[in-house]
Amino acid sequence: MTPAPVIIAIDGRSGAGKTTLAVELAARLRQHHKVSLFHLEDIYPGWNGLAAGIERYVTTVLAPLRHGVAAEWVSWDWEKHYDGTAHTTLPAEIVVVEGVGAAAEAARPLLDAVVWVEAPAEDRRRRALDRDGSGYEPYWDTWAEQEQEWLETDDVPAHADIHVLNQADGDAPDDLMQALNYLPALSAVLAPELSARRGLQLLSERIDAEPRAETLFQALYGASRNAVWLDSSNAATANAAPGPAGGQAAPSEAAARSRFSILADDGGTFGQSVLHRSGSTRVTAGCATADVASPFFRWLDTVWGRRAVRAPEGYECEFTLGWLGYLGYELKRETGGSDVPADTPDSALLFAGRAVVIDHQEGAAWLLALDAPDAGDWLAQARSAVQDAAKPEAAVVASRPAPLPPSFTSRDSRADYLRKIKEAQQEITEGNSYEVCLTTTVSAPDPGLDPWQGYLALRRRNPAPFASYLRFGGLTVASTSPERFLRIASDGVMRAEPIKGTRARANDPVIDEHLRKDLAGSLKDRAENIMIVDLLRNDLSHFAVPGSVTVSRLCAIESYATVHQMVSTIDAQLRPGAPRSEAVAAAFPAGSMTGAPKISTMDILDRLEDGPRGVYSGAIGYFSLNAASDLAVVIRTLVVNDDGGERTLSLGVGGAITADSEPAEEYEEIRTKAFGVLSALGTEFPED
Repeated sequence: MTPAPVIIAIDGRSGAGKTTLAVELAARLRQHHKVSLFHLEDIYPGWNGLAAGIERYVTTVLAPLRHGVAAEWVSWDWEKHYDGTAHTTLPAEIVVVEGVGAAAEAARPLLDAVVWVEAPAEDRRRRALDRDGSGYEPYWDTWAEQEQEWLETDDVPAHADIHVLNQADGDAPDDLMQALNYLPALSAVLAPELSARRGLQLLSERIDAEPRAETLFQALYGASRNAVWLDSSNAATANAAPGPAGGQAAPSEAAARSRFSILADDGGTFGQSVLHRSGSTRVTAGCATADVASPFFRWLDTVWGRRAVRAPEGYECEFTLGWLGYLGYELKRETGGSDVPADTPDSALLFAGRAVVIDHQEGAAWLLALDAPDAGDWLAQARSAVQDAAKPEAAVVASRPAPLPPSFTSRDSRADYLRKIKEAQQEITEGNSYEVCLTTTVSAPDPGLDPWQGYLALRRRNPAPFASYLRFGGLTVASTSPERFLRIASDGVMRAEPIKGTRARANDPVIDEHLRKDLAGSLKDRAENIMIVDLLRNDLSHFAVPGSVTVSRLCAIESYATVHQMVSTIDAQLRPGAPRSEAVAAAFPAGSMTGAPKISTMDILDRLEDGPRGVYSGAIGYFSLNAASDLAVVIRTLVVNDDGGERTLSLGVGGAITADSEPAEEYEEIRTKAFGVLSALGTEFPED
């Protein structure tokens, strides 16, 4: 008896391409493993024998193999229509079983992974007849009826770990291999494949020209279903930012945060996307989709945190390809908060195996691609697109006629929000919190807004160092965030830069300077900011080298297009060997969006807010292949969500409530924070 093998079942209707897929998969697995392959078509007892064939397969083939014993079985003679010769299938490290019924209900307890292969009905019939010839044609309908009857009582697709939409274009085997790597049940046996994936080669090319980013994004990714643009939209002004007397960050700080923009999608050999909802992670690699039941941060730890590539010579950005997207606020269920379902995914990420990084300081663009058969073609395409977008005559992205301005309504009326402020203050009085970051949401039916044009209007109206445009199918996130949540550099240096304290900008320079000084001297705003600094010092300390947590900037004033902000900076050094995904989780969600102490205050917020925050209050950024990460807080962000029903627009806004907050002033503050986004859309904060 040999050790029990790992058994992978490939199931699906006739003609879906299961046999070819199984043969190709087995060939790839044999590079590192001993593999046995069994086809169910060898054991069905005739054209009416689907049910009997499944029973034979489970008892004479699958059960022995599951226990590491050779399977003795009798094939079917399709010419004589009777039992044929006896056969033996030996156990191996991995066994692949393929055919209609391979993952039937009786078989599933004996399997380690279930793959369901799909294809359009017309394609399936054509493929099956092309493969098996005219001898199959008279029996097609009979067999199809058996399949339908079986699936009506045994919903195999609902129990599949991986779904493959087989287009018969040659991509399915490689896509399936990528998806199999995410299944926890296969992680041990596929360790050699995972090691091979970590031996990646990064190709790079520097182009000494700065392209118009919006033109470049449209040229490369305008038609992509999933795409991300991490957009330092204030780069043009950051390098010339005045010093503290002028109300902005020191030039070096502003320039560092606004130096790079990253543009990518999930195309190419390595491209993948991830959607996480309530403890389930769905990973899509080309035509294959894997569903993994796992907490998000545990899944993140399996794909990020180890250095897999080295940065090119002379390249100073910390992003060396990897995962980009957002983490929604409701992931707090994994970090001490309660479980609140949201209308949007709790996280949406794409894996970029190729990207363009614009260095605004150097006036250059870097093309990055993991070495793959399609890398050369993409580099040529990207090179041409960068050069075209860098020409002085490069076209500004044409705008479409603007729809009617959206008509927003608020989840809370003014009276409701004022009441909730008082309830938050009562919680503070009772000692349940020191500071409560209360939020609300304004939303509107979509009046026909083009999300892309909407984002371009936002970035013109309110340029910011952590602006971003994310598209994941029918979900678009358009952010003009000025706030860094957390950066972990490749060498382990951590930095958080919370914002607490806001004043609206004024057109009159004298009044504007008065507002800036009023913010700088506000004891209330300083108290709010310092409380969050203390919270973040604690968050970073969980995985920091003892004694390394420092506050390098306290209650500084930064000025943006529509607001002045009070900002602090906390730095720390990650402990060697500490799990980076857990360091992110320890600080999530951002303390500036919860209040302090974090866990008890999140419970108060769930009770007061009467609904999920969704993408708002989460984080947007990247998790790089060199183990670096840079994430912004999701504020000043429009979310356009089309989940198959009515498309909606939403914007989250809020502010910190303390014991000495004036409710009317707090309400005016959320109106101020909403102004930058709403004014760009040609609308105003909803009145009661």
